Amino acid sequence: MAAAPFRFVQKRRLADQVEDRYSPGMTTTVDAIYESGKLLLPCPLSLPEKSRVRVTIETTDNERESWLKISEESLTKVWNNDADDVFNELLKK
Repeated sequence: MAAAPFRFVQKRRLADQVEDRYSPGMTTTVDAIYESGKLLLPCPLSLPEKSRVRVTIETTDNERESWLKISEESLTKVWNNDADDVFNELLKK
């Protein structure tokens, strides 16, 4: 049975590997528009070319915001009523 060929693997510290991928130096929030598979920024960013960045997508969907507002109003009507005061009194005992 022949031995498997030896392969040299260079070991690197985990901290060095993480730094290669992302270096948390500053946080900037920029609005963008998603179009044809790309995020379009309103103006250039003051970053060096080939800078690695981390992108977090937070949609600003008007329909979603409307549903959240309606849900909040509905829940407020259900949970904020005098009939529930009896339960608050029971919790105090």
